[in-house]
Parts: sequence; structure tokens; C-alpha cells
Amino acid sequence: MMKILPFFSCLLLLIACQDPVRENKSPVDYVNPFVDSHKSRWFFFSSASRPFGMVNLSPDTNVEGSWNSGYMYDSTYIRCFSHVHAWQLSGIPVMPTVGEFKGHLGMEAYKSSFGHEGEIAMPGYHKVYLDDYDVWAELTSTCRVGMHRYTFPETDQAYILFDTGAFLAHSAMDSSAVRKVNDYEIEGMSLMAPTIRRPKATPIYFVARFDKKMSAFGGWQERVVQYGPASISGKDVGAFARFDTREGEKIQLKVAISYNSTEQARKNMEAELGDWDFDRVKEESFAEWNRELGKIQVEGGTERQRIKFYTDLWHALLGRRIVSDVDGKYLDMTGDAPVTRQAPLDKNGRPWPHYNFDALWGSHWSLNILWSMAYPEIMDGFCNTMVSMYENGGLIPRGPSGGNYTYVMIGDPASSFFAAAYNKGIRNYDVEKAYEGLRKNAFVGGIRDHAGYEHESPAFGGGMDYYVKQGWVPERIKAGGGHKDGCAMTLEYAYQDWCLAQLAAGLGKKSDYDLFMKRSRNYRNVWNPENKYMQPREMDGSWCEEFRPVGTEFGFTEANGAVYTHYVPHDMPGLIELFGGKEAYAERLNWQFEEGAKNGFKHDRHYTTWTAYTNQPGTGMAHLFNHAGYPWLTQKWVRAVKEAYADITPYGGYEDDEDQGQMGALGVLMAIGLFEVDGGAARSPVYEISTPIFDKVRIKLNPDYYSGDEFTIVTVNNNAKGNIYIKSARLNGKPQGMYWFSHQAFANGGTLVLELDSVPNKKWGL
Repeated sequence: MMKILPFFSCLLLLIACQDPVRENKSPVDYVNPFVDSHKSRWFFFSSASRPFGMVNLSPDTNVEGSWNSGYMYDSTYIRCFSHVHAWQLSGIPVMPTVGEFKGHLGMEAYKSSFGHEGEIAMPGYHKVYLDDYDVWAELTSTCRVGMHRYTFPETDQAYILFDTGAFLAHSAMDSSAVRKVNDYEIEGMSLMAPTIRRPKATPIYFVARFDKKMSAFGGWQERVVQYGPASISGKDVGAFARFDTREGEKIQLKVAISYNSTEQARKNMEAELGDWDFDRVKEESFAEWNRELGKIQVEGGTERQRIKFYTDLWHALLGRRIVSDVDGKYLDMTGDAPVTRQAPLDKNGRPWPHYNFDALWGSHWSLNILWSMAYPEIMDGFCNTMVSMYENGGLIPRGPSGGNYTYVMIGDPASSFFAAAYNKGIRNYDVEKAYEGLRKNAFVGGIRDHAGYEHESPAFGGGMDYYVKQGWVPERIKAGGGHKDGCAMTLEYAYQDWCLAQLAAGLGKKSDYDLFMKRSRNYRNVWNPENKYMQPREMDGSWCEEFRPVGTEFGFTEANGAVYTHYVPHDMPGLIELFGGKEAYAERLNWQFEEGAKNGFKHDRHYTTWTAYTNQPGTGMAHLFNHAGYPWLTQKWVRAVKEAYADITPYGGYEDDEDQGQMGALGVLMAIGLFEVDGGAARSPVYEISTPIFDKVRIKLNPDYYSGDEFTIVTVNNNAKGNIYIKSARLNGKPQGMYWFSHQAFANGGTLVLELDSVPNKKWGL
């Protein structure tokens, strides 16, 4: 208990600080990396990292497992400081120790206890005290180089360990190697063993340089110490550098990484960090984060709301990683052998970043909207990554890792990503090649045919043969992989078909537009008019008797039938018609929210809740009232959900799987009061309005994409208690009577003024 008191004392002091000082705070000052860190996922907590940084340097308290690993707030030991916390990637653990050498005995032997007193975690910086060694550790980074600063006591037994063969997060290391280059530098690599998601062993290379001459260098293999060899390699190996230190002496370390070679790692170091000015690198990291986070500026609200807002935005720019080198070289693992390739260049001759990321599954209600508004250049980068992988391996990916296809989740979520990008004018990639790959994915043999983690080829688990021939996917398909959920697949494929139709329309492909629009109505093939639910079907077309709206996920992917029944983001009028009209639909949806509120809108492992904001399939539900003619209920329930996830302690805030920024991005959208139920994929995108929690929101527009300077949202009477409803609205001085406005109006820049009230105006927005 004593270890957590300093955090809460600082937190209470922070919240107590009111208006006189808050205006001087930068976005970085508001970010709290400790939010919901008590049950961290491997890629969730990355303190000393740049936006999308290849290096994600932070303390690791727990090192085994993709879940409940990395930095966990209530853990009492630090086992290492590792450089990669990414989707199915990990690597290069480093640990300073003092006294008897224990590196060869493993992390459980050389770990150190720690507490939160004096600990600092900010975007781009981490500082923590290692109790067992009397060592202060400080971490910062550039995009591709991690920088350490260790303050040692007086000793002739100061060690810095490189446990390159250790098990880290997702898998063991097949092998590793370390070589002494000179008295100041070492280099090496680790080969990450395959996982069920990332099917091929994947290398990571490093170059490490000290600012003090090593007193000794050595290594170990299978718990046997080897003193003095110039290199060591094999399974279960590691290396150490020993130093003699004075009391309070600081030793600095730079570690550059690459997925291609040690030569490329060295290029990354020389290009990004040629000196030893730790404080300058730290300040430059703060400046970069402030620049990116500052693209959305908020005024008003409470201290707690601003902390959660910028923490959400930080996560939206953090969880997915650049994996290309400074010169644009990246590793392609889609073929029989690894190949180093070159990323395409932008209009200024610079290489587009190549990214590593979990599936974009569900991102149509989070990242696609946020990035296309404030970070369109990021969408261009991701589009280039996916087009490159199509050129390399023949498929637009669904969650690439280390150049591998992973086939994570279901369907082809890239279709909504590309449609939103293209229809908002984000087109700095080979559009025709992208469409070619997306169209391939929508037929037998494309990526939709791969069920979750179905690496076999040909693949059948995605059921595209059934979908193309009969318009729906049955249950109980006999194939490899997981998530063989026919009802969910049918619903998601129908939405993705609609997204492709929107893209085809923009490219003048009329016959494809007609085809995919027709297929987008396939959601009706799993609608059961008797019980008014989307229901799984057997091979023979009969309704599956196991179906229950709650209490099971049978037929559905990480959600239940009650949630997925509302999954028709592209044709809400059609869904509402099936329910019997707007009033009947709104009544049913409102009842589900009333039930969901009893559990804080969270799903449990038994899927018993009627609404769920802890996983992607339900994260658009509160905005559906807009489409049924009840905008005031969208305003009510968006605020209720936002408050349910407002915790800024280490014990709440996301409640389940933040999933590489998706829930953070959703939190940002809810806070600023803008959303797109169709994911922004429409030929003419529009933004749907709910009630912002701030007095003013200023969104800076990228001049390379949009003609305006910024789009501003202003609320009137926001400070009054209970004023969660929109009384009236004006866009650029003119009355705004609809609950939506066009993306073009947003891109032109302007001001939306919302007058708020505690009583709903049931006529506004209609």
C-alpha cells in the first residue's frame, strides 16, 4: 500500500490545481501513462517512445505473455528495460545491476524491487529507482534509438546486461548473438521464435554504444558464464559489460535497432543520435509529442477530463509501430525467405514509414475517423504499407507483424480504412493497386477467406465461397483458424462490400459499384424477423438453436448477438425498417443502454451485457440514435459512456483491451463530440454531432490535405451542471439544424457553436 500512496498523492495534488496554472500546461503534461496500467498488455505501456516509434523503451515488470505483461503498476519488481513493445514483436532487454554477477541465472535472479516514489513516466521519458542496486534508471529515445542513463553507486561491479536470448512477451528466442566491436560498442541480434499469430521466426538487430570504456566484456550460454570472448551465439545466450564507477557516476547507453541488419541499425544510430546529450533528446521527444498531441487543443472541462483526453490521444498515436529504417528499408517476410525492400517515397523524396500493427478490425469507429481528421499523413503511411505488402505477398494485410501476414481477426477491415482515406482526399499511394488488392480480398482466395490466424493456403475458414454463392456464411465450417463466426462474418462482409462500393464509385468502376452495393444488403440474410435479431445459420440455412442474444458469443466475434444485431453501419435506414420503424428501433436500443448502464457498458467473459464498449463491435451503438431520429439520446448516452470510462487511476479508464489506440481514439471522438457511424467511408463523408465535454476544441488541419487552417467547436453553457443536451447549433454563423455536417465543411475550416441545456431539445437535429 505504501508504494502506491505517492502516485495518489501526486494525482490529488494535480487535480486540486485549478485554472491559474492549467493554461500553462502542455499536452505532454496532461498525459498520464499510468492510467489502467494494473493489467497492461505488452504493447499498452511504452513511456520512452516517440509517436509510432520503432523503439518503445520502458521498464518491464512482467515479461511472459502477450497479456498481463510489460509494465504493470502493482508489480514490485523490474526485470529489464526492453526496446520493443509491439504487436507480436519484442526484443533487446537491458538491465543494470550492481554486485555479484547474476546475468546467467536469468531475470528472476537479477530482477530488482522498485517503488513509485520518485518515479516519473511521461511521453518520451521514464525515470525509476532500482532498490536492489541503488541505481537510478532514466530512459528516452528517438524513433529508432533508445537512450539510457544510469546513475550508479561506487563499485567495481557495475554491470549492464543484454539478455538477448530471454523469453520476452510472445515467445522464446530461437537464438541470439552478441559481438564486441570495440571497448565502447557491441552489436548483435535476436531471432524471435514463431507464434500462432506471427508464423515465421523474425530477427531483430541492434548496435549498442556506451559513453564509458568497458572494464570487461563477457557472456553466458545455458547458465554458464564465459569471460573475455569477443562474441557469443546460440540458444539461451546473453552478454554483459562491466564498469568501475564512482558514487553518483552516470553511464549512458545508446541502443539502435533494425529488422534488417546490424549495418542498418548503425545507420539508424548515426542518423538519429550522433551525440550523448540525453537531456536534449528528452526535450526533443517532449517537443515532438507536444506537436502531435497539440494538433487537437482543448479548453475548459475539468483537470480530470483533460488528463484523460490527452492520455487517450497519446494512446491513439502510440500503439502501432514503425518497422522501417531511416532510409526506408524494411523486412518483407511474406515469401519463402526474408527480403529487405525499400519503402516508396513521398513527394519530397522521403520514404514513407512501413508499419507493424494489429488488425484494423473495428477501427472504422475510432482510428479511421480521428486520423483522417487530424493526422491524414498517418493514414497515407498505413495505406502505403498495405499496398507494399500486396505487391510483395499478394494480399492487402489484416494486421502485419514483422513483415508477416498474421490473419488476425476476421474479414478485410482495410476496405473501410482505404475508403475513408480516399473519400477524404487522402490519396498519396497507388490507389489503383490498392483497389486491385481490396477487390481480390472480397472474393474466394482473398484475405477474407482466412479465419483468425488461419495460415494454411488455400484457406476456407472465412467462408467466402458460401458468401459469394448464397449471401451469408454458415456456422461450423470445417477449417483451420479461429473466429469462424458466420453471422459476424456476414455482417462485417456486408459493411466491407459497401465500403468497396464507395471506393469503386470514386474510381468510376460502375459495374463493381453495382455488384458491391447489392452484396452490401447481405446483412438481411441473417436477420430473423421472428425474434428481431441477427442470428447464426446452419449449413442447410436453418437458424442455429444455440443462439441467445446474451450469455454466449456463438456465431459472433468477441461480442454477442445483442450487440451485433446493430452492426449495419452502412444502412441504418434499412436496419431500422427491419425493426418496424424509428420509434420501435429507438425503444429497443434505449432499453439495451439502460441494461448496459448497470454494468458500466462493459462486457464480461460470459457476454451477458446488452451494450459493450470494451470491445470493438459495440463501440458505435450510442451514435445510432441519431439515425433513428433521436439525437438527444445519442447526446445522453455518449456522455454516459464517456463518464463510465473517465477513470485516470492505474485501475480503470479502458477496462479491457485498449487495442493499440482504438479505445483511446474513441475516447477522443466522444470528448470532442464528432463521429461517423459509417466510418467515414461514404462517397461524401459527414460528421455526426454529439455533445463535447470541453468549452472549446481546436483541430489543426494539415495544409497538405485540407484548405482550412483549423476547425473549432465551441460550447455555450457547458459549465452548468447537467447541460449535456444540444439546444441549438450554428456552423460558420448559420443555423445548423441537422445532427451532421459534411467533411468538406470541416476541411474548409470553420466554427461550430453548440448551445447546451439540461433539457433535451427533441426537435434539434431532425
